Amino acid sequence: MSNRASDEPKPWNFLMSEYAYEHSKCGCASDYLLPILRELLKVVPPGSVVADAGCGNGSMLAALENSHWKMHGIEVSQSGLSQARTQYPQFEFHFADMGRDDCILPMIGICDVVISTEVVEHVFLPRVFAKNCWYLLKSGGILIISTPYHGYLKDLCLALTNKLDAHFTALWDYGHIKFWSKRTLTHLLEETGFEVKQFHGAGRLPYLWKSMVLVATKR
Repeated sequence: MSNRASDEPKPWNFLMSEYAYEHSKCGCASDYLLPILRELLKVVPPGSVVADAGCGNGSMLAALENSHWKMHGIEVSQSGLSQARTQYPQFEFHFADMGRDDCILPMIGICDVVISTEVVEHVFLPRVFAKNCWYLLKSGGILIISTPYHGYLKDLCLALTNKLDAHFTALWDYGHIKFWSKRTLTHLLEETGFEVKQFHGAGRLPYLWKSMVLVATKR
């Protein structure tokens, strides 16, 4: 058995809800998501309350920073919150497990916009997560949610190129457990009480998109 320090599990890895963060940098998905998010957020007026649900290490919130908004991050990962609070003290960060129906939400009914990027594919109970996003928003508030895109053409290409095993890997700790299409994510949001207004493909060619972004309003 190896005695290397790198083989020793970090304390937070014992938590089922802990997606470990070791730095405060943006992930690779930000390259193709940020341009879409910035364009969508242009219409958000000064004084708005904007929350990032599943903010991770706070890097996406920082990339979207606007001094005219009140910006908050909500996260269950203790290592993510530690990175976020250390690196981005200009924002308020809150602990909440939005995948649980008994979680204590920090700002019920006061958010004008809730952003959630590349989170819902990691959640065991997506209906609970979507409902908690709904609770955060004011009536008429906006949810902007992204997740890896799946559709017939993309899945067919993955199969034909023998990349299904890598794409749906079971070897990624805390990795993707839900695989969404436009139809299934729309169904989730409409079932929750949202009205879906926009769809955007993000990254790569049309219908081979890396991710998708849906914009919905709270009914």
